[in-house]
Amino acid sequence: MLATQIFIRLGYELVFDVAAPTPMTLMLYVHPDRANDLHEPETLQIEAKIPVHDFIDVFGNRCARILAPKGNLRISNDMTIEDNGEPEPIDVAAGQTHVDELPDEVLQFLSGSRYCEVDRMGALAWQLFGKEPRGYARVQAICDWIQKNVEFGYRHARSTKTALETYVERTGVCRDFMHLACTFCRCLSIPARYATGYLGDIGVPPDPHPMDFSAYFEAYLDGRWCPFDARHNMRRIGRVPMAYGRDAADVALTTSFGSAKLKKFTVITEEITPS
Repeated sequence: MLATQIFIRLGYELVFDVAAPTPMTLMLYVHPDRANDLHEPETLQIEAKIPVHDFIDVFGNRCARILAPKGNLRISNDMTIEDNGEPEPIDVAAGQTHVDELPDEVLQFLSGSRYCEVDRMGALAWQLFGKEPRGYARVQAICDWIQKNVEFGYRHARSTKTALETYVERTGVCRDFMHLACTFCRCLSIPARYATGYLGDIGVPPDPHPMDFSAYFEAYLDGRWCPFDARHNMRRIGRVPMAYGRDAADVALTTSFGSAKLKKFTVITEEITPS
């Protein structure tokens, strides 16, 4: 039986204490690939009446630039998106594309980046996963190994933690799981990109922790990007992407070029019944 269309409420509230007029970049929009599924065009709700300049970055993400005024700055949104209500697609037969056949724009997702030390982890990746079948099975084996061997916990969070440090410490949060997975994939010549977005507790037991944005990653197999999640390691319903990049440094939700202290952070992701 086919799943029915579902409706998901998405939103957030961020409040900053800005010490002086400060330039900021914001990556808070739903990704352009899903923008047409929103009930209304998405705009940033900013209490201060300031100009907002939108642009598309080099990875195809919709972003914004503002000059935040001194004082409290509140940025929020509350919107509804339609979803097919089905678990994320899976193709166990998806093969690995040879490097010489990859599109030019995909090659950057084979290289090392700030949090993904491809140059230092190649031998390890081949030792752990070199005997796995190429393609989907190899990426799934990476996710299985990470979920089994790395302990998840918010107390393990550290903004500077890299893939190699996650491997050595065997602890991390969702971004660390994805950095490690992306690094292992790239070491094995599988392009992998880091992703962030909304993920509610649809079809799974509720998570007691406060709602947050959620990281996952995508591997390039058989000419398309395929979603994987090394933390949950299962197909989920209602994931909504916001941004893609080489690692977390490319998809920071907010970046301030001055003093802007985060005072409040809430995220909403829940299935709703339309009125």
